[in-house]
Amino acid sequence: MRKMLAAVSRVLSGASQKPRHGLATLPSLVSISRLKQSSHLGLPKCWDYSHSLKTRQASRVLVASRNFANDATFEIKKCDLHRLEEGPPVTTVLTREDGLKYYRMMQTVRRMELKADQLYKQKIIRGFCHLCDGQEACCVGLEAGINPTDHLITAYRAHGFTFTRGLSVREILAELTGRKGGCAKGKGGSMHMYAKNFYGGNGIVGAQVPLGAGIALACKYNGKDEVCLTLYGDGAANQGQIFEAYNMAALWKLPCIFICENNRYGMGTSVERAAASTDYYKRGDFIPGLRVRTPVVGPGPRPRPRVDGMDILCVREATRFAAAYCRSGKGPILMELQTYRYHGHSMSDPGVSYRTREEIQEVRSKSDPIMLLKDRMVNSNLASVEELKEIDVEVRKEIEDAAQFATADPEPPLEELGYHIYSSDPPFEVRGANQWIKFKSVS
Repeated sequence: MRKMLAAVSRVLSGASQKPRHGLATLPSLVSISRLKQSSHLGLPKCWDYSHSLKTRQASRVLVASRNFANDATFEIKKCDLHRLEEGPPVTTVLTREDGLKYYRMMQTVRRMELKADQLYKQKIIRGFCHLCDGQEACCVGLEAGINPTDHLITAYRAHGFTFTRGLSVREILAELTGRKGGCAKGKGGSMHMYAKNFYGGNGIVGAQVPLGAGIALACKYNGKDEVCLTLYGDGAANQGQIFEAYNMAALWKLPCIFICENNRYGMGTSVERAAASTDYYKRGDFIPGLRVRTPVVGPGPRPRPRVDGMDILCVREATRFAAAYCRSGKGPILMELQTYRYHGHSMSDPGVSYRTREEIQEVRSKSDPIMLLKDRMVNSNLASVEELKEIDVEVRKEIEDAAQFATADPEPPLEELGYHIYSSDPPFEVRGANQWIKFKSVS
C-alpha cells in the first residue's frame, strides 16, 4: 500500500515537470487514472482536481511542443449560379489562427444554444425562443466574409448573429432571461437583440427584408464602402414585401446581399410542400444569385447537391464573393445557404412530427459544421485533438459562468418600462395601460 501511494506521489510531482521525451507524461497520467479506480487506495478528495489540472497542463505542454502548419489549402465545392458568369473560388486557404477562431466561435454558439434550451425547460427563459444549433456555419461564416463596419439584419433566429456581431454570451443569456444586464436591458428577449451595425432579430416574418434594403440605401447615400447582409428564412421567401425590396434594390443598385437561410422547413412545413420552386437563389429573377448547398438527407426526389452549405469555408468564400460584387457598384445579389437546424422551429416545437429522428441524426453524423471543421484542421495538422478539447473545456466554463450571471442578475425595475423609446430625446411621460398610469421615458 505504501509503495503504491509513493508511486502515485512521484508521478504527481513529476507531471508538472518537463518530460524527457515529449510524450513521457501521458503514460504516467494514464497510470494514475487506473490507480484512481482502485477504491482501496484511499486517495484524498482533492485528487480529482489535481489530476484534472495536471492532465490539462500535460496537454498544453504537448500542444506547445508540437509543430503545427501555419495554413492549409482546401477544396470547396462549386456553387450553383444564376445570371453570373463566374462564382466563388473552388479552393481556399485556412490559417491556423482563423481555424481556431472559427472553431471557438461555432462551439460557443452551439453551447450557448444548448444552455438556452436547458434554461427554457427550467422555465427561467420564457416566451418565444428560436435556437440555431446546427446552423453555426452560417452566422460564423458570414461574419468571416465581411468587415465589422458592414451591416446585418436578420429574423428571429438571431442568437448566433448577435454573438458573432460582437456581444458577449453574458449579455445574450441575460437578455433571454429578462435581466438588467441583457443587451437590451432585459426588455427585448430572444427576438430583439441589437449591437453595433446589427439591427436585430425581427419578429414579423419577412419584415426585416425591406429594412435591410433601407440600410443598404443609407450605405450608398452616405458614400460608404459598406454592404448590408439581409437574412430571411425559406418560410419567409414567399412574402410579397421581399419581392418589392428586390425591385427597389435592383433599380437603385443598392449594396444589399439578400440571404435565404434555407433550413428545409418553414416551421413544420418542408420546402417542397411550401414552394412551387425551391430554387430560392433564382427568386430575384433579374438579380444575380448563388446557392451554397448541403448534402441531401431523408427521402424525396431532391436534386443531387454540389456544395456543402454547412461548410464554414464555403460560406465564407461565397460571402466574400457577394460582398465584393456589391462593393463594385453592380447592385444587389442573392445567396441561398442550405443549412439545417437540430432543434424544432421554436421551443414549443419538438421537431420530430414532420421529420424523423433518423434524418436529424444523419445530418449530425455527416454534415455537422463543427465536426467538418475539426476534421479538416486535425487532418491537415492545423490543430490537435487535445488542443480543440481544451477549447471545448474553456467554452463550457464560459457558458456556465454566463448562465450563472443570467440567473442571478436582477430584473429591470418597473419604473424603467418606458425607458429608451428614443435614443437622444429629453425625458417625457408615456401613458400605461390606462390614462392614470404614467411611465417616465429616459433616453
